[in-house]
Amino acid sequence: MKILIATDAWRPQVNGVVRSLEHTAAAAARQGVEISFLAPDRFWSVPMPSYPEIRLALPPFGAIERHIEAEKPDYVHIATEGPIGLITRRACLRKGRPFTTSYHTRFPEYLAARAPVPLDWSYRWIRRFHNAGAGTMVSTPAFERELAGRGFKRLMRWSRGVDAELFRPRPERVFELPGPIFLYVGRVAVEKNIEAFLDLDLPGSKVVVGSGPALDMLRLRYPAVHFAGMLAGEELAKAYASADVFVFPSLTDTFGIVLLEAMASGLPVAAFPVTGPIDVISPKVGALDNDLARAALACLELDPADARAEALKYSWDACARQFVANVVEACGRAKPGVAQADPVGKGASPFNLPWRGRVDA
Repeated sequence: MKILIATDAWRPQVNGVVRSLEHTAAAAARQGVEISFLAPDRFWSVPMPSYPEIRLALPPFGAIERHIEAEKPDYVHIATEGPIGLITRRACLRKGRPFTTSYHTRFPEYLAARAPVPLDWSYRWIRRFHNAGAGTMVSTPAFERELAGRGFKRLMRWSRGVDAELFRPRPERVFELPGPIFLYVGRVAVEKNIEAFLDLDLPGSKVVVGSGPALDMLRLRYPAVHFAGMLAGEELAKAYASADVFVFPSLTDTFGIVLLEAMASGLPVAAFPVTGPIDVISPKVGALDNDLARAALACLELDPADARAEALKYSWDACARQFVANVVEACGRAKPGVAQADPVGKGASPFNLPWRGRVDA
């Protein structure tokens, strides 16, 4: 079986979408399923406005169609709503090919944080994008209920996993800082609500691991905070294991793989009681409270072993099996060869442009 995933999020980006796709593909390969990617590395790209670390591909429509025909996948999955996702969606609709999608990022909220765009407008468009597919995968029960309430159809559950061999409790401490150490790991950007963590009155030290457009500004505003920059692999795993509490201030994440990585490393998690954390964090492994400082202090009283035990319930192998089953079931229900009406419509998106990009042979 061969599945082609179209995604606008890809290396060298370091984020939950890219990591989820990479881990899922590796686990699926162990199960005899081939997953290939239609990603931005094949096309000309431009920096994303307000976030130059992310580049937006400019794929010509014909190149996407030719790639799909050349790959001859059994199934197509669209992971993002950017230019590649949009053009792949239109190509599938034009050919009457069933496809699935996944909702990783709260695009309407991210857009509203940067521009005065009403949420209703964004959700109306993004709902039409996903409802044209045979099924949309979401990561948690709470997020599924939320999107169903907004009119999203054919929702399916797709959880996440963690590499519990890499992320584990370790005896060494890499931060020579006063304890306890409260840690944040993730993109350093406005939508992550990091200042809600950095403003807390907590004992010990605060550490931020990650990079992003807000990094320089936050370094200037919070000189007492240790900003470790981007870390990966063993360095990242050691950073987790060197902390005492993981603080997750985001109000917009749909899951948060970092939650599982922290828990696997033996860190209780402090977070707001919002979608994402409420489906992952139980009272034994963390604290959910609208008072984030109170949650962070409460985590100091929890047993790190309980956090790791909970994380071990999640695996990338189970994640991959769930993903493949969703694709097969959803596309099997759809009627191949019968194109659905495109509810977005030609010209309804700023991405529907006659770009003349380059596609590598």
